[in-house]
Amino acid sequence: MNAELPLANRDAAHLPGHWLLARLGKRVLRPGGVELTQAMLGGADIEGADVVELAPGLGHTAAEILTARPKSYMGVEHDESAATIVRDRVGERGSCVVGEAAQTGLPDASADLVIGEAMLTMQTDRSKAAIIAEAARVLRPGGRYAIHELALQPDTLDEALKKDVQQSLARAIKVNARPMTVEEWRDLLVVGGFTIAETNTAPMALLQPRRLLADEGLLGTLRFAKNLLRDHDARKRVLDMRKTFVKYDKEMVAVSFVAIKA
Repeated sequence: MNAELPLANRDAAHLPGHWLLARLGKRVLRPGGVELTQAMLGGADIEGADVVELAPGLGHTAAEILTARPKSYMGVEHDESAATIVRDRVGERGSCVVGEAAQTGLPDASADLVIGEAMLTMQTDRSKAAIIAEAARVLRPGGRYAIHELALQPDTLDEALKKDVQQSLARAIKVNARPMTVEEWRDLLVVGGFTIAETNTAPMALLQPRRLLADEGLLGTLRFAKNLLRDHDARKRVLDMRKTFVKYDKEMVAVSFVAIKA
């Protein structure tokens, strides 16, 4: 990987959690891990489709998408460094432009499938709705919108506890994360003009040893652990993140949806 990671000059104490983990060598940055990503992609009908991926990050899902033989692949990434990484990863099989998820600049009805992972969670309610509206605009009638996000459970979760989880998570990962319950995610998609075709959930076990091994493999896990041991500031941040994840283990879950544009 030739390009620098986003925010390469920012210190570990203030770096958004996902880019901190990437700096330490973690490749999979999705709340439900590789397994939930693969379940989502398996239900998204990729083969022969014109695919747009919003905020592809380091391009690992892009590589998975390309193995399913889409007709075309286009990433839309707001960070130039990340976009360069995605371009390197997809090569001549796809492309990646710099743009915003809520305002991609792509033509109306130009895609069969829009994919977004672990990015709506980081948005305000208004921005969530704007990104969903943009996905609907870009999709052809009958097109699919596949998302993989962080959710809260149960659907009847007390509002005070929900706010506590959101605030604690935001402090830990240095991003204003606003996860919602599975029912709230579903309702947001329906209000945005979609019908739900498929829902899957998985534990939010991003920093658990078993998930690390499943997502990164043995060598990747050892590399991550080595980097963690060598960097005191980064280690403190990651331990704080893990502490938050463990504290709210019962309240957090990963969810994916495949939704159909009416």
